[in-house]
This record gives sequence, C-alpha cells and structure tokens, in this order.
Amino acid sequence: MTSGYPHVFEPLRIRGVQFKNRLEMAPPSPNLADREGRVTTEFVNFFRPIAKGGVAVIHVGNSVVDIREACDEERQLDLGSDACILPLTRFVEMCHGYGALASLEINHNGKDSQYEKTGRPAYSASPIIASSELMRAKLHGREPIPAIEMDHAKIKETVEKYAVAAYRCKRAGFKMCMVHGGHGNLISQFASRLYNKRTDEYGGSLENRARFAIEVLDRIRELCGENFVIEYRISADEIHPDGMHFDETLRFVELIRHKVDILHVSAGLHGELQYMRNWWQNYLMDRMYNVHYAADIKKAFPDLLVCTVGSIMNIAQAERIISSGQADFVAMCRPILADPEMPRKYATGKEEDHRPCIRCQYCGSRLLIPAVINCAVNPFLGNETEFPEARVGKAEVKKKVAVIGGGPAGIQALLTLCERGHDVTLYEMSDRLGGHVVPGSALSFKQDMKDYLAWLVRQAMKMPARVLLNTEATKEMLEAERYDALIIAVGSRPLIPTVPGIEKPHVHWAPEADNGDVKVGDRVVVVGAGSVGIECAIELKRAGKSVTVVEKAPDLSNLPVSAGGAVAMELMSLVQELVVPVHFNCSLEEITDTSVVCRDVVSSGKTEFAADTVLLALGMSARHDIADSLRRCAPETEVFVVGDATEPGNIAGAVMSAFKAAARL
Repeated sequence: MTSGYPHVFEPLRIRGVQFKNRLEMAPPSPNLADREGRVTTEFVNFFRPIAKGGVAVIHVGNSVVDIREACDEERQLDLGSDACILPLTRFVEMCHGYGALASLEINHNGKDSQYEKTGRPAYSASPIIASSELMRAKLHGREPIPAIEMDHAKIKETVEKYAVAAYRCKRAGFKMCMVHGGHGNLISQFASRLYNKRTDEYGGSLENRARFAIEVLDRIRELCGENFVIEYRISADEIHPDGMHFDETLRFVELIRHKVDILHVSAGLHGELQYMRNWWQNYLMDRMYNVHYAADIKKAFPDLLVCTVGSIMNIAQAERIISSGQADFVAMCRPILADPEMPRKYATGKEEDHRPCIRCQYCGSRLLIPAVINCAVNPFLGNETEFPEARVGKAEVKKKVAVIGGGPAGIQALLTLCERGHDVTLYEMSDRLGGHVVPGSALSFKQDMKDYLAWLVRQAMKMPARVLLNTEATKEMLEAERYDALIIAVGSRPLIPTVPGIEKPHVHWAPEADNGDVKVGDRVVVVGAGSVGIECAIELKRAGKSVTVVEKAPDLSNLPVSAGGAVAMELMSLVQELVVPVHFNCSLEEITDTSVVCRDVVSSGKTEFAADTVLLALGMSARHDIADSLRRCAPETEVFVVGDATEPGNIAGAVMSAFKAAARL
C-alpha cells in the first residue's frame, strides 16, 4: 500500500544517481567536527537518525574549502586537504546504508570569515568592511579590518579550491555536492552589486559578476565528471535595497542553468542581521515563506530541477508544493531536526505522531554560544552518543513513578518514562494538559505552538500512563501511593508587583487575555516588554484596541525577547508597523481605576497612561514552595525537579531537563 504523498515519494535519477524521493535535509552546521575540521563519530551519529528517517539527501552546512582563511563557525568541516577524505567516508557510507545521499554545502565565507579564527583578514570580491566584521571588532575592542580584494591569481586559486573540495567529496564516495552561491557568501559576493565594486572582468555587468560562479561550476564539472550531481544554492532575492533582486536573479539563473543539476532556491543574506529572517524564518512569519520564488523560477525555466526551502513544516505541505509544479524537491532543516522520522511517519500513515517544529530558533542560537545543535522539542538531538538511534533503553527495574505537572516538562517526562517501561501517573491541577503552552499557543500567529500543544496532548494520551486532571498532588496523596520515584514539573507562576491598585478587577496576567479568559477593554496598558507582553500587545492592536506598552528597562537588550535576535527584531518591527507605543525607563508605581502611573527611572518624573485594562507581563517565578513541599514524597535520590520549577526558562530547558531526568530513572 502506498502513502497519500505520491509526488513527495516519487524517485528520480539525475546523471545516473538515484534519489529515492524528493525530500532534502537542508544544510545544518552541527558543530561536531574535530578541531582540524574532520568528521567525528559524534558527527556521523548526529545524522544517523535523519538518514534512517527517510530523506533522500542529507546536506551538511558551511563546509569550507580552506579553513585557514575561511571560517565563521566552531567545529565546521574543512575540505582544504586530502586528510578530510578518510573521515568523510564514514559519513557517506552511513548515509548510503539507509539509502540516503550524502552531500556537503561547499562554501567560502568571504567577507564573513572571522579574524579571531583565522588570524588573517578576510578575502572578498572587493575591499569592503562587512557589518559582521564591525560587530566583531567592537566586541573584541579592535579596529575593523577591511576584506582583501582578490586579485586574479587569488581568484584562480580559490576556484581551484572549490573544485578540489568537490572532488575530495567524490573521492570519499559522495555522488553529489551543494555549491553555496547564496546568502552573501563568497560566490554571491562576486555576483551581487551590494558587495562587488570591481571594475575588471569580474565586476560591473551581471555577466562579469557571474564569471566567478561560472568558473567554479565549470571546474567542478571538469574534475568530478558527468556522473556527479551539482546542486547550487542561491538567494532568489537578497532583500537588501542595494542587493541582488529577483529580476536580476532570473538573468543570473539563465547564465548558470546548464551548469547545475538542481537549483536550490532560498533568499536573504547571512551576514546582515535584518535580512537573515528571509532564510531563517521565525514563528511570526508565514509558512512556506520562499516557495513563491522557486515557483517563479520553475515557471521561467520549466526544464530546470528546482528545490525550495524555508518554513515548509511537514510532508503534506511538501506534497502540495511538488504536485502543483512549484518545485521538484523540497528541503527542510528544522522540521527534520525536530523529528528525523517525519518522512517515515507520513509514508506509513502515522502523520499525527510527527513532532512539529515550533520555529523558535533555539537550534541556530546554539551555534552562537558556541554549542552543539539541540532542538527545543526533540531532546535526542545532540545527545546521540548517550541515546543511540534516538531511543532510550528499557529500565532494568520497572518503577512506580509520579510526574507532578502536565506542562511540556511533565509530558516529556511521561513520554520518556513510558518508553523506559515504568508505571507512570501524572497529576495536573488544571482541567487540561499543556501548562504555559496553552496560553503560549492562543494568539492568532502562534500556529506552530498550537501544533506542538496538540502533539503534546495527543502523545500523552496515547501512553500507557494514568493521567489525572483537576488533581493537585499533595504530600499525603503521594506518600499514600508509595512511589519509587518522583519528577516534579510544577512550573512557574507570574510575577505580580506589590503596588497600589494591583488587586483591582481590571488587572490581569497578560496570557489570561491571550486565552480569552478575561474581558479586555478598549484602552489597554501592557506592563512589560518581553516577548509575552509584546506578543499580547500585537494581538490586541490587530483586534482594534488602543494599546500602550511600558517597560522598566532602558531598551530590550536585557530582556528575554532579545535572545532570539531575529525574533526580537521581528516583534519590534511589528510593533512599529502597528504603531504600538513602547515607553522604556517606566517603572510601575500605581494602578487606578482609569490609568497606570509610572515613574521614569532616570528623571524620577511621573507619567500617567489612560487604561481600562491593565495586563501584566513581568516575568515568572519558579514554584519553589510547591516543589520543596513534595521533595520527600519518595526516596530523596529518586526525586527530580525539572523545567520552570527549577528556574523559569523556555520550552527547550523544560523538555531537556525532564528528558534527562526521566531517561536515567
């Protein structure tokens, strides 16, 4: 019996190379190479569940042609010498063992290569100072260093580096590679007027600016032969006002289309923060964000094989894209990281079990620490050495375990404990599962979180566990059951300031408004400009309310909303677009029946804001009191406090802490 996704799972041969379906793993950088940029056992094991899960191609991101001069991440692959070949064979042969094709995203960072990592100035098409270099120079207290303009000898040398890197892939057993020609990396630095200021045969006209890309592609074909597949990644539009736009990209595609086998269509720039959103979308943005670019390229060049990428969240969406002729391949990264088994689940009729990505950007933010990529909703990711094949083993001794709290931490604990084979009871004091994910998914633009909430509840109810709703666990109740172990996931409560008027009936916690649990008037003041407060303000403004936000801090730099970088920018962009005033340095002093009174923390002057509804979004505090009261309801060494009950944080922290506790019981 076949699946309901015939276009997604249709095989294809290109240059004699078998693609078992039309799904690609878009290229992540897992930070798991060794110090010399070689494949490690951890690297291979990171990708094993993905290969097993059913994608046709696994691309590895940002594999550099020479790490001595092009490096912008920790522990990225280096293809600059033959020493890479032997370790690469381990990755290739693992992928081939599951019927997947291995591929490296061959790249040179150009202007974004980091002086702190290479010890030398970056190279580029022109002697520019990149915005990323300005930020690094400020961070390290040094003067910015302009990129060195490549002369003809350096261009020829670099073309050869790309080609030899691809050839090393072929020698290691790869049947294809991806050439990174987008996102403002070196090839696109030559192609785009934004970065290319040259006046020689590599600058000026589009034909000249495309020369470097063409030379790279021609030389790769010359070295790797006709039985090697070249996929080329491109930014359909750089979005930057002075960058390459779609009409010029179409002309560029015309110049290279006979030199590539698959055109991988993305958008935006890597080194310019405000344009990263176009290739690294967040939960505030539309799904299938870049598909229209691929569709228009496919329409212009119907014989060209086109791959689309960008917030394509599941196999059903991929099927619609391919069946409608918008693209021939669909690439996903974060949704596959969230659930490597998604292709197999859809092929075997288990769609509802696929764990959805919430586009929180936690995975990518790990690269900046730097740290190994993890996933907020998939606790196995990055822990493959400890939990091979993304599985926890059966417990040697079956235990009777209680989980207190039905939020994401509690549900993850339940799922893991059941997989271990324990006898599990979950206590939830409210009438539904989900914890803070319930209000966190309530707003109209939180579809990703809605899907995650539905998945959490669905998976919990499928488990052979006892789930007790409307049941507040007490010391007496737990002791009477004589549990062998206890996982306390009681979460956090909102911070409520002690100011005059705080008890008034028109004062509420902001998520209560998100949920529709309280009546909201026409003139609203939101106290707190973190993500909870800003999201609430956006929703209410779109509903026609008059909304004002007040915040004690001088800006957003120290607030949780800033952690996501691009998410913070997106939220503030929406606030500006909707004309929601945000007043900083405003400390809440008093709430009256008709207003909010704030004190300016700089001048000490007072300002009054009219309000018939006041919504508090001042953060959360851990329920330490509840956790402490239950700690001795089982043998002390078998009691674990997880998630927000330890320290208020995010879904990633809740899920990972609960998983680790449950996996070791």
